Amino acid sequence: MPTVSHDVWAIRGRVLSLDRPLVMGILNVTPDSFSDGGRFLNPARAVEQARRMAEDGADLLDVGGESTRPGAPAVSADEEAARVVPVLRAIKDALAIPVSVDTRKAEVAREALECGAHIINDVSGLGDARMAGVLAPSGAGLVLMHMRGTPETMQRMTDYGDVVDDVAAELGQALERADRAGIARERIVVDPGIGFAKTAEQNLELIAGLARLERRLGRPVLLGASRKSFIGALLGGVPADARDPGSVGACVAGLARGARIFRVHDVRSTRHALDVAHAVLRLSAEGP
Repeated sequence: MPTVSHDVWAIRGRVLSLDRPLVMGILNVTPDSFSDGGRFLNPARAVEQARRMAEDGADLLDVGGESTRPGAPAVSADEEAARVVPVLRAIKDALAIPVSVDTRKAEVAREALECGAHIINDVSGLGDARMAGVLAPSGAGLVLMHMRGTPETMQRMTDYGDVVDDVAAELGQALERADRAGIARERIVVDPGIGFAKTAEQNLELIAGLARLERRLGRPVLLGASRKSFIGALLGGVPADARDPGSVGACVAGLARGARIFRVHDVRSTRHALDVAHAVLRLSAEGP
């Protein structure tokens, strides 16, 4: 079997180096996301925000048309695509930055890929049986995220033995599904699904155990902790829009534990913090 590089991520049309941490800017085009719902439904406003994040140091963008916060109801594929596709087209026309589409529906992924999406960020870990078949011939990158159940049911599904081992095992099953469909490992990064079917304590355990997760799965890890409720709880109950400093802290901790890609709302602060932390950690790894 050929050696699979852990230091690159092959996405549609290019290869991203993971020699430095990558920042993925979140662009929600939903009316009901927990942090910024409704702000960027208009394609012109979405492009303005995309440009701002690129200028702030984002390496790629993640566009989502369905809220997956705990308790969120599902939306139809048609409605989700109607939100995502115009924004994706507008960004592609205006900017050269790689764009990911956050969806768990094969139909939405197909339309996004037809519009030039570089990556599909699947929060269900190929839960839609058709998703792998849509992705395989496209050459697009894939984020495999861990989640149990659906956003409406997931917070009742937090029974784990060792949360790191259990998440690794379940993500390993998703990797096997991708293998069977012919999706090369170089195209895949894994996401432990912070906040998805996890308690606050389990989220912390997962961040602390990211190196173990990467060793078990053999693929780079994406960390998506930005503005999650466990950060609010740690900081005394602060609301989502006041959690950016805590989110940066989670990213720096994740970098120290081996995460390579960071999905965030506050791109500028995260970029600066990760660049400084990476410089220090790199010297520490080289040692005297």
